[in-house]
Amino acid sequence: MTNTQILAACRSNWEYRGIDDASVREMLDELSAHLEDAEAAGRTPQDVVGDNVRAFAAAWARARAPLPRRVLRTASLGCFAIGVVLLLSYAPRWTTSLDVTPGYLAFWAVLGTVTVVWELRRGNLGIRRSWAVACAAALPAALLTDRLAGDGVLFELPLWAAPVLLLPGLPYAVADARARRSGRA
Repeated sequence: MTNTQILAACRSNWEYRGIDDASVREMLDELSAHLEDAEAAGRTPQDVVGDNVRAFAAAWARARAPLPRRVLRTASLGCFAIGVVLLLSYAPRWTTSLDVTPGYLAFWAVLGTVTVVWELRRGNLGIRRSWAVACAAALPAALLTDRLAGDGVLFELPLWAAPVLLLPGLPYAVADARARRSGRA
């Protein structure tokens, strides 16, 4: 890999992991200087980053964004996703309250848990694939829960709960959308 390819791979990995733009620029400048120093000394770029550029970028990102901050970001975006799903659940029914059954609750709990754990564990996996894996786990859990617990209503969820769940993840979602837009430009 060339220095340019390594820098591009690291940039995309760090942006995906939610590292802020100023830190990404600082990290890229530092990595670029290390790569140039290695090149001047007659060493290859792999001597600096190793054989696996993704693992190198992931390790640096973890050092830059510690686990508590990544967990907070992921949990906030998880709440945001739940809020969006709830809003979409209210829309086709044209209602201001949603009946929550054991199967419905089990489905979304397993889907959310598997997605968050999978994304934290495998930071380079796309959300579509992680949701496919999560759905493969959530559907049987929902069916089994409905079979064992029945389909009675546990509680009604009012419409205002969806916007409340959207609020914690809104800043992260907006920042991610802006970063994607600026990355395309």
